[in-house]
Amino acid sequence: MTETPRTRETRPAASASAPQGRPAQGKVRETRTAQVRPATEGWTQQKDAEGRPLLQFASPKRGKPPVHLADLTPAERTEKVKELGLPGFRAKQLSTHYFRHYTSDPEQMTDLPADTREQLVAGMLPPLLTEVRRLETDRGDTIKFLWRLHDGALVESVLMRYPGRITLCVSSQAGCGMNCPFCATGQAGLTRNMSTAEIIEQIVRANRLIADGGLGGKKADDHSMERVSNIVFMGMGEPLANYKRVMDAVRSMVAPQPDGLGMSARGITVSTVGLVPAIKKLADENIPVTFALSLHAPDDHLRDELIPVNSRWKVDEALDAAYEYYAKTGRRVSIEYALIKDMNDHAWRADLLAEKLNQRGRGWVHVNPIPLNPTPGSIWTSSEIPVQNEFVRRLNDAGIPTTLRDTRGKEIDGACGQLVATTEDEAASAAIG
Repeated sequence: MTETPRTRETRPAASASAPQGRPAQGKVRETRTAQVRPATEGWTQQKDAEGRPLLQFASPKRGKPPVHLADLTPAERTEKVKELGLPGFRAKQLSTHYFRHYTSDPEQMTDLPADTREQLVAGMLPPLLTEVRRLETDRGDTIKFLWRLHDGALVESVLMRYPGRITLCVSSQAGCGMNCPFCATGQAGLTRNMSTAEIIEQIVRANRLIADGGLGGKKADDHSMERVSNIVFMGMGEPLANYKRVMDAVRSMVAPQPDGLGMSARGITVSTVGLVPAIKKLADENIPVTFALSLHAPDDHLRDELIPVNSRWKVDEALDAAYEYYAKTGRRVSIEYALIKDMNDHAWRADLLAEKLNQRGRGWVHVNPIPLNPTPGSIWTSSEIPVQNEFVRRLNDAGIPTTLRDTRGKEIDGACGQLVATTEDEAASAAIG
């Protein structure tokens, strides 16, 4: 990546529809600052025949994972158990073990007949995730898991304890097809979509670890009643590119136990880089999840390079869809914004972002600037502290609630944008057979 000399950065003209009560900005405002253009370092971005960053919306065809209880509705679970030659009520017992006690171990299912227990578990709860590696912070309050799927694909999830809540960052795809140059996950492209059950299994395995006292940060003898309270779909993959399976997983998360995990929809955050048709579809689901738009630039000129999907749906289209989500659900939208030194952290961009958000109304949005997390092979760096503070100040002064987000897990490469299966991970996966 080549940095330009410190030059005059010309700010795009403000929209004619500036929010009422605020004077329209001048057509050009100049400020002396560097402007770095997005470019990959240490890897080659996949391009299409016309030289544009390649976008993968469809999942490559690979062998499907085995059908699991969490892939099925309660009615379908009963029918599947009957197909195995067992009474339908056994499905409810299995669901209780899986969704309430977080186990797939037949030895712990003593309420099932000993002579059919193994058969029932093999048919309804086939293994989905094999743990390859677990990394923990020194305090043990953040844990990153590397999982191998049935076909050898690798994914990661990150478990974090905060005061008053436990959050799990889950993956929805192996790899990612959105090809953003600053994100480690997209470097290898999209391997495949994850199944509904593979998404749910990440939560069940995390809940089992918590109940066994495996998550640090809290001094208590009994962790049996603790569990994941918040889910963020900010692990590997673009969740809305795997829409059906992600939404089926969300329905299982919020379904009362033992049909599901009994979680609150308000504790579930679904993020996207801006797949506008899917955002509109999400608004009609009548499930009050938190919606997060990964924007990262308020101007199309930069966002076209930074977020390749912007070539399909521009900044204003994505923001319109985000506002529509708020209007239909009453749920405040989150705007995610990775602050990258001299690339998207200019003061005028904070002003432009505030203008665009305020044009659509007040009280509908919250901005989460995130200091960029370094990725292997990249010289991109996070903004300097004074620049971060100025960016946040300008948004807050414009009436946009803005909070600089905690970059938990950076030291174990478990923070936003750092999730990627490395050659070392693949070797570790092969070593366990």
